[in-house]
Amino acid sequence: MKLSSASPIRSTHQDGNWTRAIPSRRLGPAGGSAEVVRRNNVLEDQLAALRRENDDLHRTLFEAAHAQRKLCGPRHLCRGPFEIASEIFPVRHLSGDFISIFDFEDDLVFAIGDIAGKGLSAAMWFSHLVTAIQLQFATCGDPASTLIAINHDLLRTNLEIPLSTLLLVRLDTATGEITYCNAGHPPAFLMRGEGLVESLSEGGPILGVLSSASFTNGKTAMLPGDTLVGYSDGALECRNSVGDEFGSDGLLTTARNSSGSAASSTLFSVLAAVEDFTGSQRREDDISLIVAHRAAQ
Repeated sequence: MKLSSASPIRSTHQDGNWTRAIPSRRLGPAGGSAEVVRRNNVLEDQLAALRRENDDLHRTLFEAAHAQRKLCGPRHLCRGPFEIASEIFPVRHLSGDFISIFDFEDDLVFAIGDIAGKGLSAAMWFSHLVTAIQLQFATCGDPASTLIAINHDLLRTNLEIPLSTLLLVRLDTATGEITYCNAGHPPAFLMRGEGLVESLSEGGPILGVLSSASFTNGKTAMLPGDTLVGYSDGALECRNSVGDEFGSDGLLTTARNSSGSAASSTLFSVLAAVEDFTGSQRREDDISLIVAHRAAQ
């Protein structure tokens, strides 16, 4: 049966209760082809624009990640018998974990912290906290006073404050004396040459919660052959294929097995152990590690 191009097409509902006419659109071969080409060109232009936006976004994120790394200071340094090595592995381009290493007078100061959240929201506070640590420490001179000042600074803002944990350490490179303050961060452990382990847990609560929070300094010392390992909870919470966590036992065992080595060797041993443990499992959180080692005499 031959239908006229102007004839309506009738549609009948399955229950047969109604029918309706759908007018056909009159498009000759030439007109239809031109319309398809026009729509295809529009779609290609839109896709090209999206690709440019995506490229711009990735470029911006890459530049921001590079700025984060520079803001944190050196990843590896040596002072006399002391060596410090650190690394951050974000889940996304930008990290909510941070490590900052800087000189203060004749001492080394380093901080490891974790800002709740991921991506851009955490990265915004990343730069704020790293800058605040360096500025406030220059004024206060010790970890506890610095954290008190930072906590007050956070609570004075009118912005929504993410929960932040922070371990701040001052290392006297002449004597090995350590002064530290832990604001709710997983405690670093100091492995002694004779196999003993000391936990750096003295301090106070998470930052940005209580304006009346008090923070106290803890004191210890790194002796020849000692190794200090700081980490974020992302290193502990990595899971394998059956859902087991790497945990503090896995971290401590791996670090202890290489604790007599250079800081960089211990760092890479721990990272390799985490990777072997998780296999192809996707990480859910940023991982940060810092290792300080005092050479045996």
